[in-house]
This record gives sequence, structure tokens and C-alpha cells, in this order.
Amino acid sequence: MTTPDTHETALAEALVSLADTLVDDYDLIDLLDRLTEYCVRLLPVDAAGLVLSDQRGHLRVVSSSTEQAKIVELFQLEANEGPCLESVRTKQPVTALDLNDDIERWPRFAEHAVREGFRSVHALPMRLRDETIGALNLFRVHPGPMPDNDIRIGRALADMATIGILHQQAVQRADVLAEQLQSALNSRVIIEQAKGVISGRSELDMAQSFALLRAHSRNSNQRLADLALTVVENVNIADQVLASAAGIDALGDEHV
Repeated sequence: MTTPDTHETALAEALVSLADTLVDDYDLIDLLDRLTEYCVRLLPVDAAGLVLSDQRGHLRVVSSSTEQAKIVELFQLEANEGPCLESVRTKQPVTALDLNDDIERWPRFAEHAVREGFRSVHALPMRLRDETIGALNLFRVHPGPMPDNDIRIGRALADMATIGILHQQAVQRADVLAEQLQSALNSRVIIEQAKGVISGRSELDMAQSFALLRAHSRNSNQRLADLALTVVENVNIADQVLASAAGIDALGDEHV
């Protein structure tokens, strides 16, 4: 259990890390993955997921801390109901304190989320002034509210990520913003394919494969999406990534 001092230090490190991405050529996918990771580390939640709007205005899952969270997020979009969609539409936080009590409100989503092991959800819109580009979803295995301070921290992290996406002057134009977001969504597809390649050529599961890709990306100073593309296109690169696993002991610390 973290002490107040260590929690404040971790929070400061998270905000500094997110702020460090505010440069001309930051890795958007890595920024969004960090966001979900920090939420799980800093808040009393069991998983976090992030959805963004693509160039046609459709929500897409771009980051999740666990496979279970990703499954729930995907189902929520497919069912077209749930706290995430409601948060984006209303531009307001949406809370489900006990999904067993929300069967009538979101019949398909609530049942599916409970089946995956989650009992409560807090959805926070990612918005800057009147523009909403997505939502951050915080999942808990137990019902009940989150402390107000933790909700504020979650909103601060979401706001930092939103600024990271929108900060460039060119991105103020809607067409450029849509292009950047679409690029991030396309990169996620390639990364999922690369995870499958790594997993298929090893005994690693999908989460471990992603952790290995991220570790290799950082150690070799490559963009995650660029590395993933080379892995998909050349299995020899996949074998090189697997060979680099020797000495890496942080596979269990990375998330999808």
C-alpha cells in the first residue's frame, strides 16, 4: 500500500512524463498507453480503457490496460450503449456505481461488463473547451464510488493527454486533427498484428508480447508503430525482438 508521500511522488512523475510528450514529434500511441497505465497505478481502479473518435466521428478503442478491459470497451461500442458513449455524447463524467443496478439503463453492456468481472465504471470525457475527442474509462471489480480526489486525478490525467493530442498549432484545424487520430487508430491495428506474430512464434501471451514490443521499442529508440510494422512484414525481425527478451524482466509490468 502506498503512503501519501509516495503517491504524490508517483503522481508528479506521471504528470511530468505526460508533459514530456508535448514536443513536436511525440509518439501518440505511447502517450495513450501511458495514460491507461498511470490510471491503474495511481487510482483505486483495476483497469482503464481509452476510446477516441476517428475522422468519421466513430469511437474506436485505442488503449486498454488489460485484455478484459479491451473486450468490454469493444463490446460497448458494438452495443452502442454504456457509460463511455454517454460521457462522450454529454461531454460530462458518467458513473455506474453498481452495474447490477444499471441493467435497465444499459442492458447489454452492464451484463457483459459484469460477466468480465467489473462491477463499477467511471467514464471521464476527454475534452478541451467545446471539443470532445474521446473518453477515459476506469473499471473496478467492486461496486461503489471513488473518492473525489481520485476522480480529480483521473480528470487531470485525461486533460493532460487531451492537451498532448491537441497542443500542436496545426492540429487546431479539424482535418489535421482527424488525420492524426486516424493515424493512431491505424497504428493500433498494426500493433495488434505484431502482438499476434510475436505470440505465435513464442510461448508468450498477447500481454507479454506487447510488453516485449514496447521494451524493444524503447531500448532501440524506435516508434512502437514502426517496430510493429517491421515485425509484421519480416518474421526475422520478430525473432530478433524475441531474442532481445533475454535480460528483460519487466514483461509482467507492461499493459495492453
